[in-house]
Amino acid sequence: MKDAYYFISDAHLGIGSKEQERIKETALVRFLDEIKNDGKELYIVGDLFDFWFEYKYTVPKGFYRFFSKLAEAIESGLKVYYLAGNHDFWRGNYFKDEFGIDILDEPFERTIEGKRFYIHHGDGLAYNDTGYKIAKVILRSRICQKLYSMLHPTLAIGLAKGTSSKSREHTSKKDYSQKDGLRDFAIEKLKEGYDYVLMGHRHKPEMIDYEGRFYYNLGDWMYNFTYGVFSDGVFELKRFYNIKEKEFTNEVIKADWQRESETKEKNSTGIYQTSSTEKSR
Repeated sequence: MKDAYYFISDAHLGIGSKEQERIKETALVRFLDEIKNDGKELYIVGDLFDFWFEYKYTVPKGFYRFFSKLAEAIESGLKVYYLAGNHDFWRGNYFKDEFGIDILDEPFERTIEGKRFYIHHGDGLAYNDTGYKIAKVILRSRICQKLYSMLHPTLAIGLAKGTSSKSREHTSKKDYSQKDGLRDFAIEKLKEGYDYVLMGHRHKPEMIDYEGRFYYNLGDWMYNFTYGVFSDGVFELKRFYNIKEKEFTNEVIKADWQRESETKEKNSTGIYQTSSTEKSR
């Protein structure tokens, strides 16, 4: 029975060395192979690719195994939604035409099993990031995309990869203030009545419980290999692959408040009851 909803973000395919990309693609292929059995929907929450740009007859090369497995999973009944991130927003009709994937350009909401979800890649929410917000408007304009399409694919893709690398180096050194803009934005959405707010972008898995409503950052598939799954009224953040131990795990990642809840449950009953916090709602 297909009753599980899966969420991933920030694989940044194409960013690493040949070996790093092989490990990443192998993990994604295995992930898709596993979720096709019970997966009803898969949400890709931005930055699946480190760069993506389509021409009329040309798309970036590579990732054949991933695309093949993605097509197989979709044919098995998995519905896929693909939200733009800040690295892969220059998508055309390729994913829709070839795979039947719904392409989403803006943050959106979904009601799943009676719970309200707000889904946002997370870009543009950090404090002290006015420069990116201005660049985002320019880069996503049709005029900018049209002008860039006039470059030869070899030149355009090579230029984009170099720019992406320098942008990431600049971003890693930038002071975005001690406050977390993504977290603050998420809490405001939870106050509006959403049950779950899901984001990526930060490459750091995170869970926040706000008065029985939850913000999850999905992490990434470069270092953490984490994903979210919602089934039977319970949301869990899991690690699919442990890159340090070089093993597939599917272990559940717990926040401090979840560990404390489990400890209290064990002390009072002698039995662990995982996910009891969310099931009680």
